Amino acid sequence: MINPATGAPVAEYALAQPADVDAAVASARAALGGWATATPAERSAVLAKLAKLADEATADLVAEEVSQTGKPVRLATEFDVPGSVDNIDFFAGAARHLEGKASGEYSADHTSSIRREAVGVVATITPWNYPLQMAVWKVLPALAAGCSVVIKPAEITPLTTLTLARLAAEAGLPAGVFNVVTGSGADVGTALAGHADVDMVTFTGSTPVGRKVMLAAAAHGHRTQLELGGKAPFVVFDDADLDAAIQGAVAGALINTGQDCTAATRAIVARDLYDDFVAGVAEVMSNIVVGDPGDPDTDLGPLITLAHRAKVAGMVERAPGEGGRIVTGGVAPDGPGSFYRPTLIADVSEQSEVWRDEIFGPVLAVRSFTDDDDALRQANDTAYGLAASAWTRDVYRAQRASREIHAGCVWINDHIPIISEMPHGGFGASGFGKDMSQYSLEEYLSIKHVMSDITGVADKTWHRTIFTKR
Repeated sequence: MINPATGAPVAEYALAQPADVDAAVASARAALGGWATATPAERSAVLAKLAKLADEATADLVAEEVSQTGKPVRLATEFDVPGSVDNIDFFAGAARHLEGKASGEYSADHTSSIRREAVGVVATITPWNYPLQMAVWKVLPALAAGCSVVIKPAEITPLTTLTLARLAAEAGLPAGVFNVVTGSGADVGTALAGHADVDMVTFTGSTPVGRKVMLAAAAHGHRTQLELGGKAPFVVFDDADLDAAIQGAVAGALINTGQDCTAATRAIVARDLYDDFVAGVAEVMSNIVVGDPGDPDTDLGPLITLAHRAKVAGMVERAPGEGGRIVTGGVAPDGPGSFYRPTLIADVSEQSEVWRDEIFGPVLAVRSFTDDDDALRQANDTAYGLAASAWTRDVYRAQRASREIHAGCVWINDHIPIISEMPHGGFGASGFGKDMSQYSLEEYLSIKHVMSDITGVADKTWHRTIFTKR
């Protein structure tokens, strides 16, 4: 494992093989019954202890996250780790609030009730951009629902997932309920997603890989939940607070060095504000501090690998050939690591690569719009539908944007904030299903209808539709 800021080794670990996946799934299957039948209070107590232990381990989790991803220590300290701890704490409470319909008579001769039961063994595959948060988002609702889990973290960032599993065991989670397999997607991920003895497959990552995961799961008819790529529109209407929009665009585009599926990547700006918006964003971007992720004054860390930097740089370099104008950035600084400067590309065409395809780097592309209809048309002119934002002082515009923009989350006069109580997930090429919140519990529960006769009569009225009395 390599530190992307320095190119130096961080740690060594064993790569699992398909046989290890078999063993992990068997372990999860064996442990499922005991955990699924534990009372909500018992599951809640374990998860609450895990939240406490994770909070106490903040310094270690931050150090691991910074070293394996290169994200700035300020981001890991103020966002990744506390957000993950809060999410664990939320699901400790949610474990005791599994809703169901009250029993009732919906036919004259029967009482009906609804049971919510754990879906079973959950296979989950998580990405490298937010290793701890994504593990928590996938594992915790599954555990709260009574499922057992086998997780494969990205092979280049497994450290915090392994620490999370260790803390869960320390919190009292029974052996076999939470299993980690480390290895490549091609070997271990494929074996896990297509394993015959799991009941559900959940994945966060790119859209192309997510479709392969879904195809593998479909071979056995497994339930799937996918959180995939994004190309979030950032719509700035002509009555917006321009300074707020400029600050929000830079923060929304550069969070986690732009390696965020909800990042602001397509700024769609009213013509009257366009020139001032471009100039303002360029000025703020030029003052961003790029450097050592361990320095609290650093704003922007490296991209995850040199190969990924080459992909981002290639897309930027091709932009002028498609009509784009590089206003600032577009270069990699000298020195070690996979750093890339914040980049603003103006005047891009609607068909250009940087406007339509996910870049996953510190790059913001900008276009203007003529009227509100054009703004919303451009916002929805994408295969993705994960996140979006609209910037306006007009309540009616805000309501129209929130109603008409096709995305799983629409922010008004902000971009990026998430909270444990609210769901996260998208539409279209961004996947389906929800992470976080009470809504995500439904992903990991099966709904069972129980119907009980209340007459005691052997000869049911409906039997005559099948046979006559003899």
